[in-house]
Amino acid sequence: MAAARRPWAADLLHFWFHHLGPADWFASDPALDRELARRFGRWWDALRRRPASDFLGDAYIARGAVLLFDQIPRNLHRQSALAFTSDPLARAIAKGALERGWDTGLGLHERQFLAMPLMHSEDRRDQIASVRFFAELGDSRALAFARAHRRMIARFGRFPHRNAVLGRAPTALEQEAIAAGFAW
Repeated sequence: MAAARRPWAADLLHFWFHHLGPADWFASDPALDRELARRFGRWWDALRRRPASDFLGDAYIARGAVLLFDQIPRNLHRQSALAFTSDPLARAIAKGALERGWDTGLGLHERQFLAMPLMHSEDRRDQIASVRFFAELGDSRALAFARAHRRMIARFGRFPHRNAVLGRAPTALEQEAIAAGFAW
């Protein structure tokens, strides 16, 4: 089994999908952030400069890598530009995994997280692909989030709530959007 070759992937997938759930995935919890840092921080740091191809030889490894490079830094590095530094890698792995059909047979949540890097992207084409994927998935709540992300990128070309940590000057319209609650 591929999990034996990459124990970090097996541990991460099991922890994320069997110990955690929706209330954990999208909440800001310092204790959970510390636990994720303890368990996976060294792996994120050690592997984040590797090419996507290193993670696309096996569906299981690819799924773990998408979580490692997309979700984990958002917990480890809240309110820091580091939260987004491995997004391109996560996106490349996610695209490769989806092109290979590696989402087939997965449960709803596993499929959602495999495609999440597309939703997190500031590229308009990725946003279109994200909405298409989440529409086909059939989960109305996830689709609503995908559409909201796409609208933000269509409107501003970026996610305004990232401006401060990325050192970008916000426009007045972006500040209004953040004040209206468009900050995931």
